[in-house]
Amino acid sequence: MIDTPLSLYIHFPWCARKCPYCDFNSHELKGEIPETRYVETLLRDLEFEIESESRTTLRSIFMGGGTPSLFSPEAISNLFTGIKDRFDISKSEITLEANPGTFDQEHFDGYHEAGVNRLSIGAQSFSADALARLGRIHGPGEIELAYDGARQAGFNRINIDLMHGLPGQTLENALNDLNWAIELEPEHISWYQLTIEPNTRFYKYPPVLPKDPVLEDIFIAGNDLLKSAGFVQYEVSAYSLPSEESRHNLNYWQFGDYLGIGAGAHGKISRANQVIRTTKNRMPTEYLQHPEGKSKIVDSNDLKLEFLLNTLRLTNGFDLSLFEETTGLSPGLLDSFLEQAIPKGFLVRSINQIIPTEKGRLFLNDLLMLVD
Repeated sequence: MIDTPLSLYIHFPWCARKCPYCDFNSHELKGEIPETRYVETLLRDLEFEIESESRTTLRSIFMGGGTPSLFSPEAISNLFTGIKDRFDISKSEITLEANPGTFDQEHFDGYHEAGVNRLSIGAQSFSADALARLGRIHGPGEIELAYDGARQAGFNRINIDLMHGLPGQTLENALNDLNWAIELEPEHISWYQLTIEPNTRFYKYPPVLPKDPVLEDIFIAGNDLLKSAGFVQYEVSAYSLPSEESRHNLNYWQFGDYLGIGAGAHGKISRANQVIRTTKNRMPTEYLQHPEGKSKIVDSNDLKLEFLLNTLRLTNGFDLSLFEETTGLSPGLLDSFLEQAIPKGFLVRSINQIIPTEKGRLFLNDLLMLVD
């Protein structure tokens, strides 16, 4: 196992309102955010994470949530100051998720000045009715304001998050969302299907979602539309203009390492021919008191599945050498899986490159069921 690229994920657990479909570790804000204490705790958490870390450069930083854009630019700047004491981030991709419903031009200006160089705007839809059903606190107008504000602040790398398969959504509705996003001219679009997850309001009170034939029509037509607009699908739900892929997410999908700090954050670190998963306390109050979290060595069977779960999301798949480099396991352990998946039309093999077919990407769960 060789040193793999290292990224940093930072979780901000508060949001203005909990969306009914959201199963992320987010907590509706009541009162003021303890900004100063939370940033101090994040940096304490980072100290725990790097006790045995020899790498000194971060490939990327991603600030997710929750709603990171609820935090002030001063808080983000102070956080970066602490990170710079420990890592070289001069060439890092640094992304912050922003909710259009919390848009503030001074915040966007301040984030850019602090060093954020990529913004991810959580649009989800451009339909006022769909946004209301999704429990979002913004409308289509706020998305455009946030996008224009991001450009004004100096951001030249912007992602727009969109969902499809929404309650009551038709093919026309879904394509309208994509056309609206494309017209804004972002560098990246994340376009993923709504799924109903346990422990969400939608799970308890299920909405009526489009039937499978409609979902298939949306997926095919949406892919064609994005392709015609110059976007390349490089992952199941990620589309970018040439050379504008998310370096942070690519590091996940190529099974690179990442530190995870913040309430409920997860991390993956390779050390001494072992892969270690880390988790942090989910509740903000508990995390503020005990940021050190827990760690667990991933056993070889789980490691094989985790590797495939990530890398087979990529349109170009993976080289067999990457399996050995990132897991420390012999590529021969994949032989049985490949011998089943290739004849079923889920995968193709080109020398040592393992590439998922369109069928393999569409039925990824079925493909992963073949892992022994």
